[in-house]
Amino acid sequence: MYHAVINEHRILEIDWNGKDAKGSLDAVQFEVDVISDEKNRYHFIYNNRSVSVELLEMNFELKTARVKVNNTVYSVTLKDQFDDLLKSLGMELTSVVKHKDVKAPMPGMVLSVLVSPGQSVEKETPLVILEAMKMENVIRSPTEGVIKKVSAVQGNAVEKNAILIEFE
Repeated sequence: MYHAVINEHRILEIDWNGKDAKGSLDAVQFEVDVISDEKNRYHFIYNNRSVSVELLEMNFELKTARVKVNNTVYSVTLKDQFDDLLKSLGMELTSVVKHKDVKAPMPGMVLSVLVSPGQSVEKETPLVILEAMKMENVIRSPTEGVIKKVSAVQGNAVEKNAILIEFE
């Protein structure tokens, strides 16, 4: 069972493993037909209605995503029973995680460095633009904080998990 927080206010209860055609949404049973037409793009048939879904961004560590559903973009945070247990104990994961650095999610070429040491940034602030597989990927800050060190250098290649930015 998951709780999906959509655009930081609407909460849905979802019981679906993402593979089977059946599940429940707010305790109402559903059945869907799913077709993946491209990577990160899906087409659902739900209640005889066509729904197009595209996964724009996914942060597995924070369990957040941005999805486009029929041309409307939503921010989604997923919480499971373990997140609920931690919250009930006063130990929410988001308050425990302290980001020390930002690593390259894939090998690529640094096209642009958008921050400098000593700069304060908010969560989701663009930090680095990384080109990988002929696509530009904006690497964003996972948290608010102050930049301690910038290891990424414009024009240099980086390997997966190379440290790009360090926080104080």
